[in-house]
Amino acid sequence: MLKETVQDVGGACSGTDAPRIRRIDLHITKVPFSSIARRAMDDSPTGLGMAIAAEEPWDGGDFVFARVEDDDGGEGWGEVLLWLPETGVSPTQLTEVIEHHLGRYVLGARPADIRRIRARMDRNVTRNEVAKGLIDLACHDLAARQVGRPVHDLLGGRGADALPLCGLVPLGDTDTTVAICVGYVRGGYRSLRLKLGTSPERDRALIAEVRGAVGDDVRLRVDYNQAYSAPEAVRALRLIEPHGIDAAEQPLPVGDVLGMVQVQKHTSIPLFLHEGAFTVADVVTLIELGGCGVLGVNAERPGGLVPALALIDYASARGLGSIIHNQPLGLGTAHLTHLAAARYDQLGHDVELAGDVMFSHPLVTDAPRAVDGVLPVPTGPGFGVTIDRDALDDHQVAPTVSITAASFAARP
Repeated sequence: MLKETVQDVGGACSGTDAPRIRRIDLHITKVPFSSIARRAMDDSPTGLGMAIAAEEPWDGGDFVFARVEDDDGGEGWGEVLLWLPETGVSPTQLTEVIEHHLGRYVLGARPADIRRIRARMDRNVTRNEVAKGLIDLACHDLAARQVGRPVHDLLGGRGADALPLCGLVPLGDTDTTVAICVGYVRGGYRSLRLKLGTSPERDRALIAEVRGAVGDDVRLRVDYNQAYSAPEAVRALRLIEPHGIDAAEQPLPVGDVLGMVQVQKHTSIPLFLHEGAFTVADVVTLIELGGCGVLGVNAERPGGLVPALALIDYASARGLGSIIHNQPLGLGTAHLTHLAAARYDQLGHDVELAGDVMFSHPLVTDAPRAVDGVLPVPTGPGFGVTIDRDALDDHQVAPTVSITAASFAARP
């Protein structure tokens, strides 16, 4: 258990005398897209850079940051990215469930007791995985800072000092897509993830051009963003099979579990969920039914690092690799970097973290930066990054929500 791991690490704050959480602050922020991302989205057929059939506007990244403070004034931070077509929850909804419900199960607890906190949250508030994930992440940061160690040390240690990255390629015309792919490869990337979904024939033509441009040694995976029905997905996947595709993300609409099972039976390309993966049970059910050939996971969607680690370990035991992917800011990038480092030998796929390209500011002062397609693993205390409080204030779009024991004193 994480509690035992923290106690084994030692330090002045280990054991039952560790300071407890006395305050939670929630910050709703909006970060504009970078000029590169905005241009790529505007040039795409859907205006979103992907095939998802969403009408919900997407004019920047909506993020919620949680700060948990202990009795000694120590702090830990978590970050989650929200967009209703994918996460199914808005920043206001997320902050409200923590302010009025989940927060009571966090205050007064040791941050190292994340499993205990999670069990209490689950007993009293069903689902709400992203909100629980935000709490999990902030608690991990504080627990590690209390003992002066990086988070990955609390997860079993790091299996790599640096992580090879997968480049994210938006939906676009053939010439633009090929140029982006070639640019990534020249920059040291050896894996690419391409957005597809305009039609099976166009998908095939695009993949053929990309494969011809980057060669056979570069690994390719694709993301359909729910573009197809089951029969269309089977056709689309079979058309690109000859080009050596590592994995295909979310070819069918969210909830079509039986369709995913049927499609996986008719293609050699491993499928995985993104928009349709919220809980450990979602993923385990699909894998056991034979509708998923690789695990796709991030830190917030299954409910934080504890369930994310459980899923990676489960997938590994079933002989499946794992794809860690998201487009976070600087703190979120650190979350996933520590997760990937802690299970590096079980992944089998390069990590996809494109927030530094997608958004205009990381909101940390020391964001992890890739060099030649490789991202170093932070080694400082906690997640190893520092929140840029001035930038956070500049991008905050609602008053800070502060939660203490007094917040619940007058409530049943």
